[in-house]
Amino acid sequence: MTIGKLQITPLGGLGQFGMNMTVFRYGDQMIIVDCGMMFPDEDLLGVDIAIPDLSYIEENREALVGIVLTHAHEDHVGALPFVLQMANVPLYATEFTLGLVESKLQEFGLLDKVQTHTIAPQQKFELGPFAIEFIRVSHSLVDCVALAIHTPVGIVIHTGDFKVDETPVMGEPIDLKRLHHYGDEGVLALLSDSTNVEREGRTGSEKVVIPAFEKIFTEAQGRLIVSCFATSIHRLQIVFDLAAEHGRGVALLGRSMIRNVETAMRYGYLDVEEGRLLSPAQARRLPADEVCLLVTGSQGEPMSALARMSVDAHKDASVLPDDTVVISARQIPGNEKAISRMMNHLFKKDARVIDSGIARIHVSGHGREDDLKIMYEAVRPKFLIPIHGETRQLYRHAEAARKWGVPRDRIVLAESGDVIELDEKSARVADKITVGRTLLDDSGTGRIDELVLRDRKHLAYDGIVLPIVAINKKSGEMESAPEVVQRGLALSDDGGEFLQKARLIIGQTVSGATHEQRVDWAVIKEMIRLDLKRYIQKETGRRPMIIPVVLEI
Repeated sequence: MTIGKLQITPLGGLGQFGMNMTVFRYGDQMIIVDCGMMFPDEDLLGVDIAIPDLSYIEENREALVGIVLTHAHEDHVGALPFVLQMANVPLYATEFTLGLVESKLQEFGLLDKVQTHTIAPQQKFELGPFAIEFIRVSHSLVDCVALAIHTPVGIVIHTGDFKVDETPVMGEPIDLKRLHHYGDEGVLALLSDSTNVEREGRTGSEKVVIPAFEKIFTEAQGRLIVSCFATSIHRLQIVFDLAAEHGRGVALLGRSMIRNVETAMRYGYLDVEEGRLLSPAQARRLPADEVCLLVTGSQGEPMSALARMSVDAHKDASVLPDDTVVISARQIPGNEKAISRMMNHLFKKDARVIDSGIARIHVSGHGREDDLKIMYEAVRPKFLIPIHGETRQLYRHAEAARKWGVPRDRIVLAESGDVIELDEKSARVADKITVGRTLLDDSGTGRIDELVLRDRKHLAYDGIVLPIVAINKKSGEMESAPEVVQRGLALSDDGGEFLQKARLIIGQTVSGATHEQRVDWAVIKEMIRLDLKRYIQKETGRRPMIIPVVLEI
């Protein structure tokens, strides 16, 4: 690298939502800030999660001295086990963040192998050439921090995910005083969350949802079923408080909900009245108007608690007539169909369904344009680097900054893979490395390469055709008439005639081949595939996957 320069290389998180991971490098030492994943789009068939391409980490593992986490949402910690399997380095995070990632490390057999360090806000620690301080910020999760990274060329502030909330339900508000302190001291660069920049004004406090929830608790006649992100600790506290006020016991359904509530209670981030928390069995014995269920499934995931309850497939509970179901979360892009399908099932159950479209029961954890302006004006950096968001959000963050008076040459617009070089006077994209994504199935270890994905799409859209012929190895003659098996190929009503003609074409291909071609399986298979491909494409306009099968007799 260039001597005397700080390099900042986002491996994910710029140009798409999720996979947030950024490398800070000075000389021959580097750190990683966050190790996130993302959930796949519907066209990624059979893919359960996507993580950043870790090739750069693998190639530079000897330079890596530590990993720092801003908070415990999956888009910031989901890839952590895969990075630690590659490079077992110390891990630094707040108490609650480490509490949530412990189960992830345990699942991968890493809990006893990784050195973890609990860092409190305003506590400094050193990692190679970097001295880092955690600064408390507000988000939908608790114990979230921004990072003040002291480097040989200047101070860099990384906001993590944040909004400016002076009245959070749980914990302390964002530490604007400390951010102003750094602004007074002089900040070289601000890496700032861009997720919600397209919305004007300020993001509401977590407390703004309380009136709508109070109304729901007051009006509900039967059971209350509340679904939200299991990491929304502020929202969970509101539900527990109102349940106590209205005399309802609370039962938890969904593995992540149970785990996160237990962790939050253990570390003192959830205040639950003694006896208020029930088992599902205890909840079933109570009158309906004395029960509240806190469940996973706000995104309609097929195996989540609420989705299974909606089709009577959950072992502990089903949705009943007169239940009030509250879906207290935003719809993550790509999940709309799954959520709609689940809601249709809930309505068929004659439940009352309330989502954020008809009541103010959700508030974002990301700052709107004015929140971002407050952050910028507190820090007053020499350079602004928008992060976290799709390309349009990064550019709109830059547009907003120009309205605040930030010169264009002080804004660095980058994308994942760009190597941003900074010194005391300059910041620019100096290089680019190859980055991408690694696709994984639900085993967590089964990597799905692009060729496999391409084949799956091919099968999904055009189907598969298996021409089967039996050929005598010695004589080269067909021993019986060819067969054609197809799946997923859209045929008209005269599909029988289509397949019959396909058999004739196969027969003509084999009979027209020389003896040497017929007894060479590789050659005759390719001849059959090409002739059948031409016929099918001409007749149907489709290009199914064709896999000839030659039986040796």
